[in-house]
Amino acid sequence: MSYKTLLVCLANEAEAQRLIPVSIMLARRFDAHLIGLYSLQNMEIYASVSMQLSGLALTQLKESQQAQAARVKAIFDEQTRAEEFVAEWRQIETSVASTGERLCEHARCADLVIMSQQDAELEHPGPEVILRRVIEHSGRPVLVIPRFGEFPTIGKRSLIGWSGTGESARAAHDGIPFMQQGEETRVFWVSGSDSEADSKLEFSAHEIARSLDRHGIKATVAHRTKSQIPIGDELLNEAADTGSDLIITGAYGHSRLYDFVIGATTTHLLAYMTSPVLFSS
Repeated sequence: MSYKTLLVCLANEAEAQRLIPVSIMLARRFDAHLIGLYSLQNMEIYASVSMQLSGLALTQLKESQQAQAARVKAIFDEQTRAEEFVAEWRQIETSVASTGERLCEHARCADLVIMSQQDAELEHPGPEVILRRVIEHSGRPVLVIPRFGEFPTIGKRSLIGWSGTGESARAAHDGIPFMQQGEETRVFWVSGSDSEADSKLEFSAHEIARSLDRHGIKATVAHRTKSQIPIGDELLNEAADTGSDLIITGAYGHSRLYDFVIGATTTHLLAYMTSPVLFSS
């Protein structure tokens, strides 16, 4: 197994400077075709607003967006020019509301999607909503790179956040190319207060480790007892304690009501990740 088509989604120059080097590293490793995708979002101008904007102002806004697209493309072209793998640039025009679905359309034909963590504290939640939509609806594994930090290795030491769900099973299998080339894999599960459920979860953790072994991956099983901190923090702490450079986990395994009321692990990881996370939904 390998990733042969990589799609990196780029929203601005800062993301380009952070994501393109990571994407190049992975394209080299997997001898993959790399696609850089930029979405130029057309503003939806309502009648009450358009009356206050001159034609010149709208033209200047459009030109500013196109100039940013050109700068992002220049970064992509410059950094990939000398590479032996194929690097392809794509630019699409979308409305703000349709951006997530348009990205999903392109993502569905890729083996791995690469995106940036977003600032959950932004007053305008658009970028985070787009990221969540691609994770949840593209049907492809999404590698999310933290907004801060440098990541010279990804997948040398992988940590699987195992919950026994379909989403975590999909993530474990989606992450096989990373783990096959890595040095260490840990299947990590957290026990709660239900002994019967914990017993089933422990069994399935060892079972997925045995399944990975058949792919040439020597995985060990690690466990913690649930404390007062969120499951997401248990996972982040385990990654930090073991020097893991990649977390592999299922995404959105609960209903949106659960996510809103309690706060799902996915949302927590997207807000507080300190290492790259591979999400599968």
